[in-house]
Amino acid sequence: MRTLNTNEMTQQFDNMFMAPVRAYMALSIDYSEKMINAQMDASKAYVDTGIAQMRQMMEVKDAEGLRSYMEGQQKVAKELAERVKGDTDKVVSLQQDFIQKSQKITEDNVKQAQTAASKLSKTA
Repeated sequence: MRTLNTNEMTQQFDNMFMAPVRAYMALSIDYSEKMINAQMDASKAYVDTGIAQMRQMMEVKDAEGLRSYMEGQQKVAKELAERVKGDTDKVVSLQQDFIQKSQKITEDNVKQAQTAASKLSKTA
């Protein structure tokens, strides 16, 4: 009769199930933190730009000031468009990195499961 080795079973359970879960959770937390930071940075930049524009508008006192303000709006619109493009590229990059790393975790887990199943079938 075989004796039950609970330490070995616990280790196998950890390797097969809990280690991949921990790896995926760590990846998810890192991704969430990066996304939140990117969103906060973008929000701050957009709010700062909006407040600066309101302050400049408050400085308009005459037709010349209004003309100058309106000309400056083209520059602001161009800068905002570039900022939006950069923010979008950053988010896409973060998402692609997350997908690649999560696929790697899945592939490693599948390989490990196949190896374990192969060992189990040879011992049976």
